[in-house]
Order: sequence, then C-alpha cells, then structure tokens
Amino acid sequence: MHLYSMENPKQHFMFGFSKCGFKQETQQKPNQLQECSRNPLLAEMDQGSSRPTWSRQIEFTLAGIGCAVGLGNVWRFPYLCYRSGGGAFLVPYLLMLLLLGIPLLYMELTVGQYTRRGPVHALAKVCPLLKGVGMASVAISFIMCTYYNVVITWALYYLFSSFQQPLPWTSCNNTWNTENCTSHSTNSSHSSTASQEFFNYKMLQQTDSVEEAGTLRWELFLILILAWILIYFCIFKGVKSTGKVVYFTALFPYVILIALLINNVQLPGALDGITFFIVPEWSKLQSVEVWVNAAAQIFNSIGIGFGSLLAMSSYNSFNNNVLKDTLAIALINSFTSILAGFVIFSAFGYMSYLQGIPVSQLAVDGPGLVYIVYPQAFAQMPLPQLWAVLFFFMLLCLGLDSEFAMVEVMVTSLMDQFDQGLMKFFKRKELFVLAVCGVASLLGIPCVMQVGIYVFQLMDHYTAIVSIMFLAFFEIIAICWCYGVNRLSDNLMEMTGSRANIFFRLCWLIIDPLLISVILVFSVIQFKPARYGDYTFPSWAQGVGWVIALASIIWIPLGAVHTLWVLSGSFIQVMAQSINIRSGSVTVAMC
Repeated sequence: MHLYSMENPKQHFMFGFSKCGFKQETQQKPNQLQECSRNPLLAEMDQGSSRPTWSRQIEFTLAGIGCAVGLGNVWRFPYLCYRSGGGAFLVPYLLMLLLLGIPLLYMELTVGQYTRRGPVHALAKVCPLLKGVGMASVAISFIMCTYYNVVITWALYYLFSSFQQPLPWTSCNNTWNTENCTSHSTNSSHSSTASQEFFNYKMLQQTDSVEEAGTLRWELFLILILAWILIYFCIFKGVKSTGKVVYFTALFPYVILIALLINNVQLPGALDGITFFIVPEWSKLQSVEVWVNAAAQIFNSIGIGFGSLLAMSSYNSFNNNVLKDTLAIALINSFTSILAGFVIFSAFGYMSYLQGIPVSQLAVDGPGLVYIVYPQAFAQMPLPQLWAVLFFFMLLCLGLDSEFAMVEVMVTSLMDQFDQGLMKFFKRKELFVLAVCGVASLLGIPCVMQVGIYVFQLMDHYTAIVSIMFLAFFEIIAICWCYGVNRLSDNLMEMTGSRANIFFRLCWLIIDPLLISVILVFSVIQFKPARYGDYTFPSWAQGVGWVIALASIIWIPLGAVHTLWVLSGSFIQVMAQSINIRSGSVTVAMC
C-alpha cells in the first residue's frame, strides 16, 4: 500500500483533523476549529471521480441492518441462551449491547462517514502506527467471504430439496441412510437422526477426517457458483445496486420469522420451549463465561472490527445523522436475535412434546441448529414443504446481506487505493467486481469437497473467534486512545452539529477498552482447539488454522513497522507522528 511518498515522507505527516477535515495546520490553538464551506475530503474526491453516495439514506440503514443481521442471529444466539441458562443470558446480553455494541458501532460509523474512505485509508488517517488494523479488517473480511458463502450454498441446497414430497430428511428409507438411522431424536451415541444423515451423508458426503480430502461435490460446487452470481448482481453497480437489493433482503426475513412464530406458538408443547428460553437460571450469572459469551455475541453479531459497516458508511452524505443509524442497526439486530429465539425455542418445545424428551436435550451447536434440528421440526409440522421453503429462503436473504457486505469491504478498499490503475486495466468497475467474486469463489472450492465441513469449521474457528478479538482490541486503541475521543467528538460536531455526549465519551475512553481487553484475555485463557462434533483436528491442521488467523493479524505489526521505517527524526518525533498526537501548536497526523 503506497500510503506515503518515499521522497519526502514528512510532508505527508504534517496534517491533522480540523473542522474542515484533513488539512495542514500552522500555529493554531489545539481546540480552534477553522470554518470552511465543505469537507476537503470531498474536494479531494472531486479531483478524480466523485465518490458515490446512497440514493436514499434509508438504503444505508437497511444495508447496515442486513449486514449486522445474519445467520448468527438464528442459530448462535438461541444456542448461547440455551447453554447459559435461558433468560439469564439476556441480562448480560442487553447490558453488553448498551455498553459495548452501540458505542463501538457509533465510533466506526463516525470514522467511516467522516473520512469517506474504506477501513484501510480511514485507519491510516486516524493512527498511522496502527494503519495495519484497516488492512487486517480487509483481510479478515475477504477470508470470511470465501467460506461464508458456503453457508448460503447449503441454504440453496436445502431450498431446492424442500420442494420434494416427502421432505428427504424425514425418513431413513433412503440410499444414503445407515443402519443406525432413526427418525426421532435420540441420546444414544450409536445412532443418528434422519436429518443428521441427510446433512452429513447426502449433502456433504463428508469424509471421516480432515486427512481424507475425498472428491469435489459437483452439486455443491455448481450451487456455490450460483451463490456467487447472486452476490455479484447484488453489488456490481456499487451502492446503487446494493441499495435497491436491501429493500427486499433486509426486510423479507422478518416476514418469515413472524409467520413462523405465529405458526409455532400454536403447536403443542411450544410454551415449554418458550418458558425455557425466557425463564432464567440466575445461578448461571455467576459464571464469567456467560458474560464473555454475551459480549462476544454482541461483538460478532453487529460486526465490529470487520470493516463492513465502516466501508458502507463511507458512502453516506457528510451531514448524515450517524447516531440514528447506529441505534437503528444495533437495536434491530438485537430484536432479531430475540425474535429468532422465540421462533427456535417454540419449535424445540414442539419437538420435545412429540418425542417425550426435555428441551435441553434437543439444541446443538454450529450449523446443526439450522440444518439438522429445525429441518427435523418441519417434518412434524402441517404443510412441511411450505415452511421449509420459507425458512431456507429466509436463510438465503440473511446470508446474502452479510456476504455482500464483506465483499464490499475488499472492493471499496482496493478502489480507494488503486482506482486509476484498476480502471485502466479492467475498464469498468463491474469487471473488477466480477474478478473479485471469481477469485473468492475459487478459494471456496475446498469447502465444497467431501472434506469441506472440516475446512469450513477450521477457517471459521480461527477467523471469526481468534482473529477478530485481536483486531478489535487494536482498532479501539487506534481510534479512542491514539486519535482521541475529543477529536472524534469534534468530527461529530462538524458533521451533525452536536458532540458525543458524556456516556459515549466515557465508553470510548474507559469502559469499551476495558471490556475488549477482558474478552481478549478470557478468549486466550479459555481458548480451545478447533473441533467438529466429537472430532478433534490433528496438530498439523491446528497449525494451518493459526496460519489462517495470522493471515489477517500479521498486517497490524507489518503496518507499524512500515510506518516507523518511512519516518525520519528522533525516536520521540517518530512516535509522535506515528500515533497522531499533538506536538506543541501543530497537530501531527497523516493524510
């Protein structure tokens, strides 16, 4: 990334945030803000091609909701509630939403909208020393988009299979079933349900271990290509196409969730499942793990640190009210999780009634909650094909929103850095987006082989759990401590006419860095190697997982080394310039 001029590196560091944006300052009081008619970042963009903006501001809000609301709301949140004692999980969850989720989302949207850049350039302007955080955000989003689209592939496979009569996962009279198959839930380790065997032996045709690669699953491969075609047509025109798509993909899942809830609450035993979901086991609150899980769920669900929302907010109008978008995205995301909890647990109650086993023995972790337990519930419902089609179409919409947000991070960042060169080579932005989608689809091929579920689990464990915690820690250090809460509040004043209130300033300065540090420490202390069901990955596979994690984290130290290398002066001067602090009457920062 050529973020500096090697001929005269200092000239690129004598810039700072003023009321007009990034501009060179002379002898000026630290708190004095110069008046100007427009943000110089906009003027900078006008020299080339003007940066596009959302056609309507509601399109960004819907895109942000679609980005935040994903498959994690449908399976991870209900599972954590189940494992953490039902309603007792809601107490730390809502508290972390207030103290962690809303303030950090407000911070990211503010930085993206003010700098009008993707995460790479935005973080480089905020704190040159930690510019690698922005590069790490792009890396982690690209890695995730290569395997996350496989979840959409599964949803499409189940969607196509849902038109069969009867549903193919309802009985054990199929060629792929084993002699241990049963059509009901069981606690025996020697038997498996019909829905489990459909997932493992029909769709995945999985091998016994990660050492056995197997062959390419051509059905899944073709559906994967179809999924990438859908993603391409969602984003190939940039925010102009994305803004139109989100009207449907962000709103339709709520229609399905409400319809499923109305149907499920009328089923026998549904009340038992709902009671399990909302009645707390207060003793669970004594466990630190419950609090850490609540914070991690807020963090991963909203998408702090992934760069997606920061990139999309860079297309906002400069004077957009960021706080309104923040509250809408964060609150609707949590509302969706709770709504999904009622839908899932009411279905669990019905299954418990039919099979005569406690609700606590039905829930499973990972993709099994969506692709094993719930399909099994469909088999017992009236009009099973209808509910299956609606449910898996809803998963498709949820997955598409999150997926094209991650792809947009890569597209936005590369266009910000190499706009002229890319347009000279590709001629049109649509062809460049096609190239990005093509490369990502090729990297996803290992996930649609027979060994694919192991590859998927390995990548997800070391990317979504390990990498994101380190990245978030350094992001909050860069923005809240190095760049500073005061300057961030000044930027809000310029854009919206009002500064951040004392609550947000306190969260940014003290509470959030402390919470992120606690989550990071406990993530390290309680770290468990990747596993899939009862299968534990061998040491060499764990090593590959750490290489995947380092593929994103490594950009943070590399960015710091590059920044210190290109600067000249004494150690004190270099550090002052690299962390964007004030020196006397001159603000030291990078443009």
